[in-house]
Parts: sequence; structure tokens; C-alpha cells
Amino acid sequence: LTRLIEEPIMCAYGVTEPGAGSDVAGIKTKAEKKGNEWVINGQKMWITNGGVANFYFVLARTNPDPKCPASKAFTGFIVDADTPGVTPGRKEKNMGQRCSDTRGITFEDVVVPEENVLIGEGAGFKVAMGAFDKTRPPVAAGAVGISQRALDEATKYATERKAFGTPIINHQAVAFMLADMAIGTEAARLCYMKSAWQADNGIRNTYYASIAKCLAGDVANKSATDAVQVFGGNGFNTEYPVEKLMRDAKIYQIYEGTAQIQRIIIGREWM
Repeated sequence: LTRLIEEPIMCAYGVTEPGAGSDVAGIKTKAEKKGNEWVINGQKMWITNGGVANFYFVLARTNPDPKCPASKAFTGFIVDADTPGVTPGRKEKNMGQRCSDTRGITFEDVVVPEENVLIGEGAGFKVAMGAFDKTRPPVAAGAVGISQRALDEATKYATERKAFGTPIINHQAVAFMLADMAIGTEAARLCYMKSAWQADNGIRNTYYASIAKCLAGDVANKSATDAVQVFGGNGFNTEYPVEKLMRDAKIYQIYEGTAQIQRIIIGREWM
């Protein structure tokens, strides 16, 4: 992490694969130890910053025994992007967040030194899962940003647009939609702030990180959808801003752990 502060460089998080997203334990990328080096083979998918990163965190299976528990079967590696055998794929054309450089990454006989192992052999799953507690609060913050923007745009439009002789914001049907957007936005904002505060103070935040991520993602999608509704036919047109918000919001219910995975975690932590 020190490199990211001291140098103008980027990194990427290589866990998801074509056949393994929520089921992290199902990843197929493998690493074999040969002397003082590791040789990585496999493919990652939907990697943010995939084409612009200077180095990757790569989670790979290092214990081939299928009976080995996930907590011991995987190892995390730091892999420089210019290492021979590392091949980024094409920039994916996604529904939303189109400025994000999202790609598949292929690793073919990629050799990395022993010192590029994070913590130690077999600690990768713990490293990967622990990272989510740190990354879910800021992802939730991004979702809250979309929700706030949707509320702001819808409010401005409802103030200017008239129907039945008055701005539509004066109609209770529209005012209640804006009120619900405000309720969700403020609640989600407080959730991500609490989960981030816990992380900053060394308090285990798995429970609140998942609540923040799940709630903010759902709220962002509802707020964006309702903003389109407030705009009416104009909301369905690319000349107005809210259709983009609706497209951008969807990924917040998918990446960094789906909304369904968050609910599994919340239920497990609660019990």
C-alpha cells in the first residue's frame, strides 16, 4: 500500500473468475511452488482497473486437495502487471459505469517470487475476506452518492415541471417519492459512516459493512428508478441525467458481494 501513496500507480483486485463470483472458494486459478518461486495459471474476470493497474492482488489455489478447507487452500500474491504471461483482455462494454476499466486477466505460467506472497501460504482466503470489510463501506458511499444525485435531480426537475397548473413537487404522489428517496439516502449514509468508523478504530465491522453495502446498493437502485419516474418520459431519454444514474446504480447490488451475499453474512453475524 505504501507504493500507492508514494507513486502515481494503480492496483487491481483479482479474485472473481468466469465461473466463480460470490463463491470465492470455487476459484480455479492455481499456483504451484517451484523452488523459491510460484507459477500462476488461470483467468480472472470483471477486474476493475484491469487494463491500467501497475500490479494485481491475485487469489490462487495453492493446495490442490479438494478436501482442504478454503481457509487453508488459497494464497494471495502481488503480481506486477508487466510480468511475462500476464495478459489483460478487452475493456468490457458494461451497462453502466462505463468509465471503469473492467477486463478479464489471463495468467499463463506467470512466475512470481516467494516475497510476493501476502502474509504466508494458505492465508489468501482470510486476506481476501478481510479486505471486504474495508472496501464495502466506501462502495456503499459511492451508492449513497448516486442516491443523493438522483434525489437532487428529481427535486430540481419536480420544482420546474408543471402539471395540472402547479409544479409536480406540490403533488403528494411526487412529494412522497422524494421523501422516500431522502429517507433511504440519509439512512444509508449513516450506515456506511458507522461501518467506516468501526474500521478506522480497529473494531470488527463485518456486520455493519454488509448492512451498509446492502442497504446503500438497494437504496441507490430505488432512488435512481424513482428519479426516472419523476422525470416521466424525459427520464427514459439519454438527454436527461437520470437514465445514466439508473444504469450506474445496478452494479452496486452486484460487485463487492451481491445483495444476496450481504444478507447471508448479516444473518450469520446476527445469529
